[in-house]
Amino acid sequence: MTSDPDGPRTHLSGDGGSVATTEPTSSSDAARVSPVDVFFKNLTRTAGLGLLALIAAIAVFLVVKATSALNANTGHFLTTTEWFPNASPPFFGVAALLFGTLLTAVIAMVIAVPVAVGIALFITVYAPRRLAMPLAFIVDLLAAVPSVIFGLWGLLVLVPRMDGLQMWLTDYFGWIPLFATDNGAVGRSIFVASVVLAIMILPIVAALSREVFLQVPIAHKEAALALGATRWEMIRAAVLPYGKPGVISASMLGLGRAMGETIAVALVLPASFGISWKILAPAGNTIAANVANGFAEANNTGRGALIASGLVLFIVTMIVNMAARAVIARRREFSGAAS
Repeated sequence: MTSDPDGPRTHLSGDGGSVATTEPTSSSDAARVSPVDVFFKNLTRTAGLGLLALIAAIAVFLVVKATSALNANTGHFLTTTEWFPNASPPFFGVAALLFGTLLTAVIAMVIAVPVAVGIALFITVYAPRRLAMPLAFIVDLLAAVPSVIFGLWGLLVLVPRMDGLQMWLTDYFGWIPLFATDNGAVGRSIFVASVVLAIMILPIVAALSREVFLQVPIAHKEAALALGATRWEMIRAAVLPYGKPGVISASMLGLGRAMGETIAVALVLPASFGISWKILAPAGNTIAANVANGFAEANNTGRGALIASGLVLFIVTMIVNMAARAVIARRREFSGAAS
């Protein structure tokens, strides 16, 4: 037998008893969906597909524009360190530019990420509220400063004042190839450019890490403190494991800006070509800075060569971000952030 048509059905069991089920006779209430929900779902789906289409369009544009220059190139594009796309015949390669791009970005990350995480922990855990709020506001404000400001500051203020530090590094650590120089000459080097990039990406990583640390459940931190942990032990046991995926994401955003930065690096580096591990020597260049410096005076083949180097930067950025997403997905399984 069944109950009310609009209520749950009741079936007779084998021994004569009745068993109520939770299936309604009418699914109109369960299936009712607001038109606003449908619209928002379609809007977000369109936005996601549009983003994929935009990325694909950028990739196609880069490939099409770079093909003619790559066909005319008489050097090996991936291993040649010279850059003469306007010559006849053209002879250019991206090896030196890619090396400088990755080296400056890695050094900037090594400098910026620990400081940024420390700032985020200080704001969220240690600082009193009357200090944490203004400090967080200043960090967010620094993240919005245009890159040309950092570049001009680095060129006019930081470069002259970095000579002493660079000379100290080469005097006491010159036996390490990384800090060796040619005849003791220092100046506008990979190291200085990396410091400028580190200062640029530090507010971004700090701001995003702060927001991640604020999402750590209070119960996790109070439980650690209740078990007798010190504040640092609480950070190490409760805050950092939970926020590690977010810190990785913030670091990858900073890395993307460091690899793609144009004006600041173009103002600081002397735009030379060559592969050298001597980060204190006045030499170096990056893909983005080379595009900014050479696009205006390049001919058709030269512009195609610059676009080809941009294609390499596009591919490297995609690979780095996909690797970061894989690391984040793996870490979320152990951090508790997915729950």
